[in-house]
Amino acid sequence: MAREIIKMTDIDKNYFIGTPNELHILKKICLTVHEGEFLSIIGPSGSGKSTLMDIIGVLDRPTAGTYMLDGMPTSQMTDNDMSDIRNKKIGFIFQTFNLIPRNDALKNVELPMLYAGVGANERTERAQRLLELVGMKDRMHHQPNELSGGQKQRVAIARALANDPPVLLADEPTGALDSVTGHMVMDLFHKVHSESHKTIVLITHNPELAAETERIITLKDGEITDDRPAGGKAVSQQCS
Repeated sequence: MAREIIKMTDIDKNYFIGTPNELHILKKICLTVHEGEFLSIIGPSGSGKSTLMDIIGVLDRPTAGTYMLDGMPTSQMTDNDMSDIRNKKIGFIFQTFNLIPRNDALKNVELPMLYAGVGANERTERAQRLLELVGMKDRMHHQPNELSGGQKQRVAIARALANDPPVLLADEPTGALDSVTGHMVMDLFHKVHSESHKTIVLITHNPELAAETERIITLKDGEITDDRPAGGKAVSQQCS
């Protein structure tokens, strides 16, 4: 079996701790993801999906529990360590694309490599290859306002791949797109998964899109209520 790349044990997340307004957002989350998996985390608004995504992406820390990312305990990471992890080990794709308006597609894809200290020539060559991979070779010098929603998301996926991270974390990546364009973006995820063997975690509220992934995890009221292969039987959620 492939190695564990994400290992969460008894993860809790609380806000306003010790006040009458204390919120218990995540409750005893146990989640193991193996290298190369393509899975979805699904649930209604308020289920805790975004909070769980923030913790998986080391954008936030859990209140309790342990999180091992690629064999490293996140509890021992400094803020600088977490920033480095976000730059090199996790590629983020957001619903709102988050492209830099004044930069063309090529410069947007180069940006994470700039922060990682990659040389100028290598940055440009790699960005060009990635834009070709996502079908945007002929739009590499267009700025975001000259691109459609689907084209912006393709650029965002190329940018997420810039530093060759082992994990792609996609938060409602088709939420701002029409259904046809959304399925085109999902086809691109399948291509990246099959050709680059990335671990992909898709956060979505859409059961139809979740059904395209290999494994579906259902979140409700801060708890994992179901974890099963697409079309298969639920697997145990006991922490080990």
